[in-house]
Amino acid sequence: MDLLRNIFKGDKVIWIIFLFLCTISVIEVFSASSTLTYRSGNHWGPITRHALFLLGGAAVVWLFHNIHYKWFQVFPVFLLPVAAVFLVLLLVFDNLNLGGILVIERTNEASRWVKFCGIPFQPSEFAKMGVIIATAYILSNKQDEQGAAPKAFKYILILAGLMCALIMPENYSTAMLLAVVVYLMMFVGRVQLKKLLLLGGGAIAVLALFITFLLSTPNEDLKKIPGGGRFTTWKDRIMDFANHKQVPAAQFDINGGDRQVACARIAVASSNIVGIGPGNSVQRDFLSQAYSDFIYAIIIEELGLVGGAFVLFLYICLLVRVWRIANQCDRTFPAFLVLGIGLLLATQAMFNMMVAVGLAPVTGQPLPLISRGGTSTIINCAYIGILLSVSRYTAALKEQKEREAQALAAAEALPADSLPADSEAQTSEEPHAKALNSDAEFV
Repeated sequence: MDLLRNIFKGDKVIWIIFLFLCTISVIEVFSASSTLTYRSGNHWGPITRHALFLLGGAAVVWLFHNIHYKWFQVFPVFLLPVAAVFLVLLLVFDNLNLGGILVIERTNEASRWVKFCGIPFQPSEFAKMGVIIATAYILSNKQDEQGAAPKAFKYILILAGLMCALIMPENYSTAMLLAVVVYLMMFVGRVQLKKLLLLGGGAIAVLALFITFLLSTPNEDLKKIPGGGRFTTWKDRIMDFANHKQVPAAQFDINGGDRQVACARIAVASSNIVGIGPGNSVQRDFLSQAYSDFIYAIIIEELGLVGGAFVLFLYICLLVRVWRIANQCDRTFPAFLVLGIGLLLATQAMFNMMVAVGLAPVTGQPLPLISRGGTSTIINCAYIGILLSVSRYTAALKEQKEREAQALAAAEALPADSLPADSEAQTSEEPHAKALNSDAEFV
């Protein structure tokens, strides 16, 4: 038992949520990977790869939750430049092969993947982590009694705006997700409300103009613009989403552009309270991204409304637990850090689930810790490790305060004439001195 306590340090509820999400992931990805199995001819290949990534992710969780939260402040120093370099390469090159060391390949009309020394990864995932940590640091470093200093808003706007601009040409949904999370972090970080309202209103106006431009411009003209292939993709997704609100699922063209959304709707509609059982999905054979973008639809089909509600409940519990950890912090950086990560995971999960049930246009965002992935799985596990690291700090802080309270109560219970002359002053100053050095208590 002591061995398990030493391994699973930190918030036990977050550990339980992580284990539940990984278990659901293994079961559902194994079931939803039928198209990959058919193409490769290897029944165990897709799930073996995913299981290995989850095991590697579990090792990352253990590693990160043993790192003091202060060290995470230096991560953006190397994450953001590296991510920026690769994102620029994605913008410049459609295909690139430098002796197999660096390879860029276009997939699904977007150059989202880079292979470095044979290891594929998404630079946008590193950019997201770097921006979230950097935003937490800026907000914590620029706090005063009135809230965040004006410079905090300017620095965050420049940093997040630059990274979102680099991500957007290849992955609009990821850029929008990051922008939304940073905006929420600034709201929690007490950035002046007037500035946030102006920024939000301006962003909505720009988005409305962009959508109007897409819908009013013929596809032939859009394709002439650099990166116009992505413009036409998003135009089709927006129009499909608007049309699907008026077209019954039975009338979808499942052999055309409606196939993904139609099959997802069929999967949800054919479910019931308890589902048709794990491994019995029918629509997994027709959904090309059943194991990633639309895995929530497969979860509902196989596990029913109960299973779908349980997955939603896990993400809500994670967000509530993150809020509790933030409230227990006596410093602003770890509080903003865990809130940013919690908002990122919860918002991304919400986007994925809304797409699966037809409440939002197709975005291509995976379900955190459940969808099949490589870079995203490892990075999401790193997020969980960071949450656990901060929870360990707050737990040590709570124990320290309890010891101080017990020591103070014991000192007050002693007769006054039994204490040395300077003991009273020493007792009153000791808690404050320990609080200033509370980071040293984190083990």
